[in-house]
Amino acid sequence: MKKIAVIGSGTMGNGIAHTFAQFGYQVNLVDVRGEALEQAMVTISKNLDRQVAKEVITGKDKTIILGNISTFSDLKTGVAEADLVVEAATENMELKLKIFKDLDAFAPKEAILASNTSSISITRIASATERRDRIIGMHFMNPVPVMKLVEVIRGYATSDQTTNIIMDLSRKLSKVPVEVNDYPGFVANRILMPMINEAIYSLYEGVAGVREIDTVMTLGMAHPMGPLQLADFIGLDVCLAIMQVLHEGFANPKYAPCPLLVNMVTAGKKGVKSGEGFYDYSQGIKNPEVSAKFSK
Repeated sequence: MKKIAVIGSGTMGNGIAHTFAQFGYQVNLVDVRGEALEQAMVTISKNLDRQVAKEVITGKDKTIILGNISTFSDLKTGVAEADLVVEAATENMELKLKIFKDLDAFAPKEAILASNTSSISITRIASATERRDRIIGMHFMNPVPVMKLVEVIRGYATSDQTTNIIMDLSRKLSKVPVEVNDYPGFVANRILMPMINEAIYSLYEGVAGVREIDTVMTLGMAHPMGPLQLADFIGLDVCLAIMQVLHEGFANPKYAPCPLLVNMVTAGKKGVKSGEGFYDYSQGIKNPEVSAKFSK
């Protein structure tokens, strides 16, 4: 594993590219939108500056890491020589199936194709390819350069060899890989998202306000961030998409997304990415105010 292609240059994609490049891998960052690639490289550079300031890396290291990343807007060219492709596109089933069908055609036949999906079935994704034994989930946590966990998800046909390669590769990135099986939400989001959804229900039903709910969880449960603020950081649209996968996958009403969450996403209130969710981020993200919609 020397050449890595990362598909999608958003928050997760640029973080994955950053991490691989930091550990000496040659990375092709692929996105159909040229402006998104430009922004991704700006973001990676700023995040490297933070690492330099914290003396995690040196200024020389930053130059080398940036030099390890090339950008491509053409998928076929970007993955043509990859040993591993990591897809980090939007959490949308049809989009991922299209991407993996194309990857199967364009990437070398021996290449492993991984998805950073946080909830979508690896088995279903693999069904779009002719290399189902080499399709696997590689679910990084955000922010990727900082968080240690990687959920390694085995699809129904994923081989032991593929799994062992990805587990070992994750350790080489100084991550802690955890092997899990392919069921809706895997482990992380099967536990996290219902908790967030229940916090939203608590707000929806008037049990307590935004700040009060988050304070209970930060001070009472020692969570570093309250569930409503965390939902804003993840993206309320992403939270909704994962809850819908859980609800559909298990056919259990306990996974039904809260109507308030559905309404907020429909109204375009998606959290940090839109500037407003449960909190208002117009003045920055460090000390947000409770959104006017929920202020008393």
